[in-house]
Amino acid sequence: MDGAGRQQVHALLPVCLALAFSLAALGSSHWCEGTRRVAKPLCQDHPGGLGCIHLNRGHGGGRRDDESQAVQYIWETGDDRFIQSRFHVGLWQSCEENLGSAGEKCRSFQSIIPAEEHGLLWLSIGAEMLNILLVLMSAVLLGSGVSSQSAGFRWLKVDASVAILTVLAGLLGMVAHMMYTTIFQIAVNLGPEDWKPQTWDYGWSYCLAWGSFALCMAVSVMAVNRYTAARLEFIEKQRVRKGSKHSQHKFPEPKASESVREMEAAPNPAGHALVSASEHLPPNAPGKVSMC
Repeated sequence: MDGAGRQQVHALLPVCLALAFSLAALGSSHWCEGTRRVAKPLCQDHPGGLGCIHLNRGHGGGRRDDESQAVQYIWETGDDRFIQSRFHVGLWQSCEENLGSAGEKCRSFQSIIPAEEHGLLWLSIGAEMLNILLVLMSAVLLGSGVSSQSAGFRWLKVDASVAILTVLAGLLGMVAHMMYTTIFQIAVNLGPEDWKPQTWDYGWSYCLAWGSFALCMAVSVMAVNRYTAARLEFIEKQRVRKGSKHSQHKFPEPKASESVREMEAAPNPAGHALVSASEHLPPNAPGKVSMC
């Protein structure tokens, strides 16, 4: 494998890694994580629960009276009767701890955000999917180039195509991430009261999404550098080839000039014959050429 082939193999690895990051981020629900403050449940509703409220039933009191007394008791005692429930949110759903039992309870993220933001959410999801498609096309191009090396595959065209596809994928991913961040902040401010978080931060899925963006940009820069270096090398070879052809056309000219100079330097036979004829004439003969 030549140097260009090794460079293509090295470029294929970050493209595959970016594709894996994007797929993992799209399918997970850990874009944002945090906690929300919820009231502890009643112990009669959750027997054996550690984080519950013990409330004695009054005579003749019903369940509704107990719940109203519990709520009043919670507000009077302050934060001691609240518990922190962890949650995580993705593109598709929001999940939080189930205080009554093990596991989590999830609901659609679309049901949390305001109705007027549904179009922006689907636009963000569409941009994420298009980002994955472009990265996949880049991986297929690089893989085809590596496998078709023996058939004289054109690396120059592959680098140009990969540079365009990866930079478009990175820009689409960046726009999609920013749109999702805006949607989540709107949900935090305008979402339902039984979902609003107390504290939140970005999760590992969000980090993977931006990691895919960084890898796409790095692959694009490397492809542009390879394309520029190969293009300059091709132009230099063309210039050297033209220069060698031009010098070959100029080589016979010195030989021709030397032959002309030899002919000029050679003695003239007609002149020698005229001098020898004039020497044989009498001294006073007309036409005698006197040599002074």
